[in-house]
Amino acid sequence: MTQRIYFNSDQLSMRTQVLSCTSADDGQFHVVLAATLFHPQGGGQPSDVGTINGITVSRVLQQDELVIHVTQAAIAPGEADIAVLAEPRQLHARLHSAGHLLANVIEPLGWRAIKGHHWPGEARVVFERTAAAQELDADKVQAAVNALIQRDMPRNIDMGSDKRMLGFGSLPMTACGGTHVACAGQIKQFVLIKMKEKKGLLSVQYDVSV
Repeated sequence: MTQRIYFNSDQLSMRTQVLSCTSADDGQFHVVLAATLFHPQGGGQPSDVGTINGITVSRVLQQDELVIHVTQAAIAPGEADIAVLAEPRQLHARLHSAGHLLANVIEPLGWRAIKGHHWPGEARVVFERTAAAQELDADKVQAAVNALIQRDMPRNIDMGSDKRMLGFGSLPMTACGGTHVACAGQIKQFVLIKMKEKKGLLSVQYDVSV
C-alpha cells in the first residue's frame, strides 16, 4: 500500500523509497513508492506529473492500494527524491475546488451532484433533479460561486472516518480523494460556461480564470 502524503499535505517535494520498478509492455516503467505526493488519475481529476530522481513521471495511475508512477526510464529501488510540478497541480486543485463550491451553491436548490469531471478545458459537474429542484439562472449561479470564493474560506480535511472528507469553511463536507486549494480565494474566479438539462440531469460546464 502506498502512503498518500497528498491527502494531508500541499508539499511538492520530498524524499521517499522506491519499492519496485517494473517494465511495461509499451516500453515505459511502473514505479511504486513507499510514500507519494503524486495524485493518481481518478475521482474526476487528471494525475500529477513531475520527477523521481530527475526522471520524468508522465502520468500516475491507481491500482488497488498502490499508486503506479509511469516513467520513461528505470529507477533503481532505494531512496529517491520526488517532485510534483507546481503549475498543473495548482490548476487541477483550483478546478476541483471550484467544482465543490459549485455543488455547495446548487445542491441547496434541489439538485444532487452525482458526477464531477475537473479536467482543464472540459470541467463540469452533473446534477440530478429532485422533487424540490428549483429553476436555475446561470448568472446568479456564477455570482454565488464567486461570492464564496471571495470569502476565502480555509480548506478543511477530516480523516476521522473511513473516507477522507473535504470542505471549505463551514460549508458541508464531501467525501473526496482529490487535491484542493488551501483556501477558496486561490481559485481566483469561477466562470460558468454552459448549463444544459436533459432527462432530469443538469450538466454545468465551467472554468477558472487564468
